[in-house]
Amino acid sequence: MGVFAPQLRALVELAARNGHMTDAAASLGVPQSSMSRRIHALEQQLGVPLLIHDGRVVRLTRAATDLVRGIRGPLEELELALNAVTGRADPEHGTVRFGFPLTMGSGHVPDLLAEFRRRHPGIRVLLKQAHGSELTADLLSGDLDLAIVIPPPDRARHEIIGQQEIVAVLPASHRYATLDRVRLADLAGETFIATPAAYNIRRLTETWCQQAGFTPDIAIEVTEFATIRELIVRNLGIGLLPRDQRTPPGLAEVSLDDTQYRRDIALAWSSSTTAPATERLSSFLLDNFT
Repeated sequence: MGVFAPQLRALVELAARNGHMTDAAASLGVPQSSMSRRIHALEQQLGVPLLIHDGRVVRLTRAATDLVRGIRGPLEELELALNAVTGRADPEHGTVRFGFPLTMGSGHVPDLLAEFRRRHPGIRVLLKQAHGSELTADLLSGDLDLAIVIPPPDRARHEIIGQQEIVAVLPASHRYATLDRVRLADLAGETFIATPAAYNIRRLTETWCQQAGFTPDIAIEVTEFATIRELIVRNLGIGLLPRDQRTPPGLAEVSLDDTQYRRDIALAWSSSTTAPATERLSSFLLDNFT
């Protein structure tokens, strides 16, 4: 692969830039003409068309997409190994592809990222927010270098860094809305709004309610927590959700009466070799998350 490394890197970067040749060239620090020559040379050597030209951008063919998926991880491993041997691996420069849950879009995690940026301005952090299963899949495929994942992923290397409290989210007019705490069993007669069955928080909701002696009446399924809250404001039901600093007016978040209603938060790594810039961010998060 070493013979083709510059050409393969050009193709991978072009895919990452959604076919924008100028952006890909700038990211690699080469002229656009060099990018075009590298892709053309790779097509000639492989004997396979890789690009479909579409105005100012290009689209990758199916063969190119499959190739990028297969070589991204090994190519990064090769580059890391070469950098280590030649001494070019700079922990204060580089790019980290970092993911975190949709439930952490405000508050602590953005504050930490801002502080990390202040301390390490030479490290670029590319962010992705998604649900835990998607973040885990991206770590395993090599599409992410590092991620905060809830619940902790079974198949990825990880370390527990905290816990997320699950609370009863009620309309502000609810009879329990002014309480400091409520027993889950007292919510047995309520209509619930929940995420789909595949989501971890839905499985926990059903398990915890059954342990409290009832099966929750789930009338509405919604993928996004923000939408669930909006529906609760409109008195369509209640929910069990992570505590959120962005609670809109018209809602009350009431703690449940047992400390078991929590989820572990993990910092997880890709299965590929960890670059120095990624080590910088992971060390910072381990030191500062709690």
